[in-house]
Amino acid sequence: MNKFSSLQGKTAVITGGSGVLCSAFAYALAQQGMNVAVLGRTLSKLEAVRDKINELGGKGLAVVCDVVDKDSVAAAKKAVNDAFGKTDILVNGAGGNHPRGNTTKEFFEDGDLENPDVVSFFDLDSENFNYVFDLNIVGTLIPTQVFMPDMLGREGCTVINIASMGSYHPLTKVSAYSAAKAAIANFTEWLAVHFAKSGIRVNAIAPGWFQTNQNRTLLLNEDGSLTERSKKVIAHTPMDRFGVPEDLIGTLLYLADDTMSGFVTGAVIPVDGGFQAYFGV
Repeated sequence: MNKFSSLQGKTAVITGGSGVLCSAFAYALAQQGMNVAVLGRTLSKLEAVRDKINELGGKGLAVVCDVVDKDSVAAAKKAVNDAFGKTDILVNGAGGNHPRGNTTKEFFEDGDLENPDVVSFFDLDSENFNYVFDLNIVGTLIPTQVFMPDMLGREGCTVINIASMGSYHPLTKVSAYSAAKAAIANFTEWLAVHFAKSGIRVNAIAPGWFQTNQNRTLLLNEDGSLTERSKKVIAHTPMDRFGVPEDLIGTLLYLADDTMSGFVTGAVIPVDGGFQAYFGV
């Protein structure tokens, strides 16, 4: 991997740091000689990521943290500051979907209201909807509020949010997730403008369809074959495949390195094999 000298010795914080995509982010930044703190809810998973960060030439820190609890995030910031000093790069990777915010079907049909085996739009209660929304939006708001003061008055600092294909167009079934990710894109642009004169850049990566632990049952049958939804995804992806974590690394490093993307802020960059650009005809 190419070395970006401007990143060496800097400190990055990654929320959701033990996930499939965010752990790959952590390893890529570690290879740049960075201090990398991974935040999440399960210590054992975070420690495994931390250990590999250290093996790859970075300095790792595992911190248990609930991103929707401001006191928890503040405690995590103290741990990061005590270990590495001020934060230079924040990757808001915590988020995702949850079945509690999904409908069973893509389209509403007569009889769905009376069918106990179908979760229709009318069965989505605010608590379940808010769980998904808060995980993504509040889980981005609070870490940004807590860690961004470290960046004020310092050069080369940046925030990278994680958007989605749902940020551009709503995806069927996942109404809460799509709404939340659309808000992430909007919030990224708002933050970019608000802090432009403070020298802090704010951008987002919008991954296409990647297989993760969260969506595995949605995309794969028990025998490993593609579900009907997966077949639709591949048919709508001109490059005819799912993404792999390594596909995101170039964009991550580009946005993280102020010498490469110093005039880039408010961007939401799709890494999707052409999914967002293709309308099926």
